Amino acid sequence: MKDSYGREIYYLRLSVTDRCNLRCVYCMPDGCSPTGDDVLSAGEIAEIVSAAARCGITKVRITGGEPLLRRDIIEICRTVAQTDGITELCLTTNGHLLTKYAQPLKDAGVKRLNISFDSLDPETYREITRNGTLEAALAGLHAALETEFEAIKLNAVLLGGVNDGEILRLLEMTRRYNVNVRFIEVMPIGESAEWAKGRFISATRVLELAPELCDVGEDGVARLYRLPGGQGTVGLISPISSHFCPTCNRIRVSSDGKLKPCLHSAEEIDIKGLCGAELEAVIRRSVLSKPQRHKLDTDEKSGSRRNMNAIGG
Repeated sequence: MKDSYGREIYYLRLSVTDRCNLRCVYCMPDGCSPTGDDVLSAGEIAEIVSAAARCGITKVRITGGEPLLRRDIIEICRTVAQTDGITELCLTTNGHLLTKYAQPLKDAGVKRLNISFDSLDPETYREITRNGTLEAALAGLHAALETEFEAIKLNAVLLGGVNDGEILRLLEMTRRYNVNVRFIEVMPIGESAEWAKGRFISATRVLELAPELCDVGEDGVARLYRLPGGQGTVGLISPISSHFCPTCNRIRVSSDGKLKPCLHSAEEIDIKGLCGAELEAVIRRSVLSKPQRHKLDTDEKSGSRRNMNAIGG
């Protein structure tokens, strides 16, 4: 399945809830209280994934909000993993519930985990998440490591004046563990669109602080590096300073059933309740409408009308 610019689209990011047990400052506005109403049912999710697979989607990432808040998340993961044509199932989480869910997720077919990990300082972690604890995140990480997923990535969103002083500490995680620590430039979407310019830090700051990092290739949208003697790798994701739109391979579905061809576009196509050939046709048309690129380097704000927690990132 190719878009009008010849890009092969095979990756679906699927949000299953806009609810979360944290309130990360770059993701969900302070005081926001998602109800979880009108979310896709497990049956609707299965129909969407099946239709997407028939169109050429082979990789699915389950996102939120926090996907582990759904009581039927294991059922959803198992159904997606068993869908004909889907060869890779991943899940993104804040890690707080992994002590309970790590093994059931792997048993259900999840191969890879991304865990949000923005700080190793307890107070800074609480400041960023508003109500999370570093202790719970670390417990979740250790549960995931013991479960031996195929890959574990730790996502750190760079925030100037908040966690940019911890870059070297976060890098050291790749010496201790076989994980990929990914530094991500914060995007001007939702509440963060109103932040002062000083909050936005280029991912190249990591290379300035750690010139010993060796370039070892690419992994999706991330440029990969390794510390000498490191077990794991370091990923730099630069949606602002060096956008990766020419190689974009994904579409997104929100928790309420809106298909987004581009994260930063206002365009949303309602697919909730559709099925069969009609759903396939809408997916193919939406892929053809996918824009060539976002305009974050020329516009100050994302065109998206949603906060990150309602999109899945």
